[in-house]
Amino acid sequence: MRFVLHHQPSQSQCFIDRCKSSNGLGVCGWILVMLSYLFMILTFPLSVWLCIKIVKEYERAIIFRLGRILPGGAKGPGMFFVLPCTDTFVKVDMRTISFDIPPQEILTKDSVTVSVDGVVYYRVQNAILAVANITNADSATRLLAQTTLRNVLGTKNLAQILSDREEIAHNMQSTLDDATDDWGIKVQRVEIKDVKLPIQLQRAMAAEAEASREARAKVIAAEGEMNASRALKEASIVISESPAALQLRYLQTLTTIAAEKNSTIVFPLPMDILQAFSRK
Repeated sequence: MRFVLHHQPSQSQCFIDRCKSSNGLGVCGWILVMLSYLFMILTFPLSVWLCIKIVKEYERAIIFRLGRILPGGAKGPGMFFVLPCTDTFVKVDMRTISFDIPPQEILTKDSVTVSVDGVVYYRVQNAILAVANITNADSATRLLAQTTLRNVLGTKNLAQILSDREEIAHNMQSTLDDATDDWGIKVQRVEIKDVKLPIQLQRAMAAEAEASREARAKVIAAEGEMNASRALKEASIVISESPAALQLRYLQTLTTIAAEKNSTIVFPLPMDILQAFSRK
């Protein structure tokens, strides 16, 4: 028993194959084409200005002959030839196009209303599909980007929208790229520009952040006081074990006070000195 696997071609490839194999213009079609050639020969060289067209480096031309796309795909860049009366052509810009997604009012998963906007970068990858499969590829891509933004962000809560912008943008790019594949469009990049919160929610988040900062400041101050008390305790133990250390501390304090611009300095004498005088 043998199993044979058949490869299922994509819709885009099937459309291109049909365009390449559609050479049958019929008898009337060929008569019109021959008349166009005859008209071009009779009006030469004036017909040259009507028959020769030029497209730029970033453009491609789709030629329709009696409503059918000519085999060979898009023409350009450079110069190409069209017949008068029977041929028409459409120029397609192949450069990367960017557009802004208007601010969308979105209800998040945790029932918070936010306004989110973004920017999309795309380019036409297949000129034939962009002309033949859709009326206005640019307008359709813009509308699809708006609905995709609302659908993707509707499944996220507010914390995820604020922190996971890169992941959200990547999910939007994948969704848009899959949807626009049949239109011959490649979505290259999607970015979330701004997330606007309601004023009441902004105040609440600001108050929460301020309270959190005050709590951390109190904890840090308490830890500093605890460390300082431990250091003072250790210093008192050292001074109690060495009376000379107390004398050095007094001298250090006297040096510090003398450096200041004071007219009168009152400095207490150590008890050890007074005891020595009292014994004498």
